Amino acid sequence: MIASTQSVEKWFHCLNDVKDPEIPTVSIVEMGMVHQIFSESHRLVVEVIPTFMGCPALDLIEKNIKERLQQETGVEQVEVRFVYDPPWTSDRITEQGRIQLREFGIAPPAEPHPSCPYCDHSQGEVISLFGPTACRSVYYCRSCRQPFEAMKIV
Repeated sequence: MIASTQSVEKWFHCLNDVKDPEIPTVSIVEMGMVHQIFSESHRLVVEVIPTFMGCPALDLIEKNIKERLQQETGVEQVEVRFVYDPPWTSDRITEQGRIQLREFGIAPPAEPHPSCPYCDHSQGEVISLFGPTACRSVYYCRSCRQPFEAMKIV
């Protein structure tokens, strides 16, 4: 199997179906986690950058990538490699990913303060620097009085 430019685009397109297990409306492509895709020794290799060290969802992400790509004609073996160089940063989130985060109720990363995903007010206060995952914080919106999560700028 040779990964041409056209087939690499196809694989990226297929991986839009693989959602982040913590945020089921955002794909791993939209989160900027897919580093590169290439063929090696008759198998398709997908390099994935985790959003943080020790992410508990890596086994599930690997399983979902393999299952999705093996649905395609000609793909028999898929290897998922988790890479940490380059490190994942919040700049890797695509514009569509930022929209999907907001629609899910998570503010995308922003300087100096994230805007509330419910009312777009930008003067929320930090409730906790640590949210349900290491890459999110919890805020309280002073305008609509809703708590919300925000992606950290990494």
